[in-house]
Amino acid sequence: MKAAGTALIILLLAAGLRVAAGGAALTTLGTAAALAAGSGNPVSMDQAVKMVEQRFQARVVKAETQKDGVRTVYALRLYDKSSGKVWTVHVDAADGSIH
Repeated sequence: MKAAGTALIILLLAAGLRVAAGGAALTTLGTAAALAAGSGNPVSMDQAVKMVEQRFQARVVKAETQKDGVRTVYALRLYDKSSGKVWTVHVDAADGSIH
């Protein structure tokens, strides 16, 4: 398990992603999800939260795991402080696609 995590970090670094003190900072949206899907590793809830917060420049205020048939989907509620807008996106845990 540790070797798989190390291999993923190496792949992420090779793909041009920066590693920040607090974790991985994505420079290309979706790249981490694509790499995780290609390596057979699912996207974690934490990865999904980081991806959507960066993509939408909003804060995730609620996150839950749901089943859509046989697939696992993360339902993430976002809040944009500047506009006051609240909305929900769904992230497929298998491939990181955002719906």
